[in-house]
Amino acid sequence: MDKCDYKKFYETVGNLNGWDFSKLQVQSDEPKWDFYDEVKRRAKTTDILLDIGTGGGEKILTIAPSLEFTVGIDLSHAMIQVAKENLKNSNLPNVQFLHMSSDKIGFPANFFDVVSSRHAPFNAKEVARVLNTDGLFLTQQVSEADKLNIKIAFKRGQSFSEKDGVSKERYIRELKTAGFSNVQSFDYNVTEYYQRPEDLIFLLQHTPIIPNFGMETEDYSRLTAFIENNRTKKGICTNSKRFLIIAKK
Repeated sequence: MDKCDYKKFYETVGNLNGWDFSKLQVQSDEPKWDFYDEVKRRAKTTDILLDIGTGGGEKILTIAPSLEFTVGIDLSHAMIQVAKENLKNSNLPNVQFLHMSSDKIGFPANFFDVVSSRHAPFNAKEVARVLNTDGLFLTQQVSEADKLNIKIAFKRGQSFSEKDGVSKERYIRELKTAGFSNVQSFDYNVTEYYQRPEDLIFLLQHTPIIPNFGMETEDYSRLTAFIENNRTKKGICTNSKRFLIIAKK
């Protein structure tokens, strides 16, 4: 997908359900970390946090009570609309959601103590600009080898033709160039088990793993073959591969 395709895709998902996949029946091996737990653990109660690509705000609302103030931004109008509804239901007074691009963050320099970005694009120079001295940036991104057996079965997919680790190394270079003095990275690759075919179909319909899933004639025959070839006693098996970058300004 190019940038325009992604924007259209996220608007569609935002109109449907934000990023709430809570009804999916899926089991997985224990990952090495939970991203927003990491953000919460490393942030202080006096910190102001910016969450880039906040989606429907479901995750950031769970840690907002432990922070001084939280701002969530997203490029999708529909996502921000969902986030504002979720905020209204939460009754939290210290959170604001704004429609905003990560390429041009509308806040003064050195405004935030912590910036987070989970599975969303970010601009390293803008992150460095809005972070204060000794500020912290955390990002979790999807590795190229994520859902690899699904991409092989469909003969296409998100970052399918790219070497695993390329995006992580690119982000590290960009952060160092932007002035971050201490940049660390971590990886995990865990097995996931989708309990029902409809859980897997929902995943593929609401994520960019297989671009335009269902639009090619052979997609559902490929899906049927994939399910049969990867069905186990625990469920339909695939993998979740992620990397975490923690950078100090």
